[in-house]
Amino acid sequence: MPRILGLDVGDARIGVSISDELCITAHGLCTIHRRSLKKDIRSVEKIVDEYNVEKIVIGLPKMLSGEIGIQAQKVQRFIFALQKLNIPIITWDERLTTAEAHRILSATDTSRKKRKKVIDQLAASLILDSYLISIR
Repeated sequence: MPRILGLDVGDARIGVSISDELCITAHGLCTIHRRSLKKDIRSVEKIVDEYNVEKIVIGLPKMLSGEIGIQAQKVQRFIFALQKLNIPIITWDERLTTAEAHRILSATDTSRKKRKKVIDQLAASLILDSYLISIR
């Protein structure tokens, strides 16, 4: 069955999450360490093919005022390059998701070393989960 992919695109890493087959819940899948735009797109493409992804939800880091800032513009450039996959791409307001991910991991007494490894996946999961709730 088709799934939905969630991405939290940063300068150094891309957090990746995937929905279950019924598109009810999201869970962290992996973290892509950014190398070049071409290689990053290829990494996402492999995941799309492997998991039969029908749609991609990408967090758009708007400023608290709701305006598009520098980081959101970088994400928009990534989205433009990702459009070559010919798959629907949804942008999702991700304000404060990374902060929420830090709060969750801190509350679970996760070590700093482990937090660094999973923070981007958790942020991607929060983005995708929020989207999945909205479409139910």
